[in-house]
Amino acid sequence: MQASPTLLIIEDDPDNARSVEEAAQDAGFTTRCAATGLAGVEAFQQQVPDLVLSDLVLPDIDGLQVLARLRKLDAAVPVIIMTAYGSVESGVRAMREGAYDYVTKPLELDDIQSKLRRAYETARLRRQVDKLSQTVREKFASTAIIAESPAMQAVITQIEALADTMATILICGESGTGKELVARALHVDSKRAAGPFVAVNCGAFAENLLESELFGHEKGSFTGATGTHKGAFERADGGTLFLDEIGDAPASVQVKLLRALEEKEVRRVGGREVFKVNVRLVSATNKDLDAMVREGSFREDLLYRLNVVTLRVPPLRERRADIRPMADRFIARAASENGKAIAAVKPDFYAALETHDWPGNVRQLRNIVESAVLLSPGGVLTAASVNVPASQARVGAPVLPGPLAIPAGMTLEQLERAVLEAKLVQNAGNRTLTADQLGLSRRTIQRKIKEHNLPF
Repeated sequence: MQASPTLLIIEDDPDNARSVEEAAQDAGFTTRCAATGLAGVEAFQQQVPDLVLSDLVLPDIDGLQVLARLRKLDAAVPVIIMTAYGSVESGVRAMREGAYDYVTKPLELDDIQSKLRRAYETARLRRQVDKLSQTVREKFASTAIIAESPAMQAVITQIEALADTMATILICGESGTGKELVARALHVDSKRAAGPFVAVNCGAFAENLLESELFGHEKGSFTGATGTHKGAFERADGGTLFLDEIGDAPASVQVKLLRALEEKEVRRVGGREVFKVNVRLVSATNKDLDAMVREGSFREDLLYRLNVVTLRVPPLRERRADIRPMADRFIARAASENGKAIAAVKPDFYAALETHDWPGNVRQLRNIVESAVLLSPGGVLTAASVNVPASQARVGAPVLPGPLAIPAGMTLEQLERAVLEAKLVQNAGNRTLTADQLGLSRRTIQRKIKEHNLPF
């Protein structure tokens, strides 16, 4: 069942407010009322409505000030201003300053109903156009997946076969391989393309915040919950929900995820109401979830739900034919974004890129190429522009460090800080790549960066 559109009425005259509220409810709107401008702004912040109807003259701030504040909060919400009889100039001024329309007092309730319906329909159509525009942008991004290599051509074939199914898909692959890009391609090639694509990184939130991000919360449900918040499941209704780093989801969240998938409904934190949701779930991981199940850190029943189909994204070392076209794209993007003119790209530049195994995969390649573009003398890219550690070379034995010289008096904490800082500098601040190379979780890296007060 589709929810009724919501209307916020800001009116200090209780008789007028009651009349407008009854007319709006007869027209199919759910209403809230505020008796002052500031109370109206606060109500808007707590829960953004579909429409606002505000009087021009209010006890504290006037309707034009209310309009200005609401437009700063969300300019997409139409605001209709009520003016006194004969105050057409005030209504016209309000429209010049961003109001959708105005009505004059004494109020004609039929006129109000007509304008409310028209304003809501206009806003709804505008949202649809914005969604379609976003879909087109994403479509261009997804079709730009580079697949010169047989390994990636196989992935594209799988995407085309799976896009229109409702099967939950688990995308597996090392960090930096482009798992989110694959998830977006699954979305935009599906019948859900006009719906939202919502991405949540499960490793980027503390446990209680992840629960709120996924399922939403009600006002006052925890400290800092000053308003109602729709979770990712609700925001993705009719579209695709992408859960990245699903292996980082804590046990308490895993239980609720399983229930949401089985029942196709969610309950916000601190709430009682149940919301039906229609989402296609795609998740991704760089971890061995089967091993985590054996260790007891990941639920087996949830894995079965997530893993109806597995789609593996190969690491860059298995798709070397893609390195050169990827480099060309990253060069063009970095040059355009930074106003750099590239005079020449020498053959040894590409050869140097192809001699490395890229443990950070596409993400690392992009960072290295962008760095080369920014630092290239005279806009000429050569092998010398490729600043990758020799230990990542494809040929020959790995280069092992010599004896580690530790200055006298250096503590273990200082040594840890020095190693972490050196790795972050080497990886251009890439926390995920640094975590992989040091054998730590991304959350641990984030904590240690904070502990050591590192500028990354």
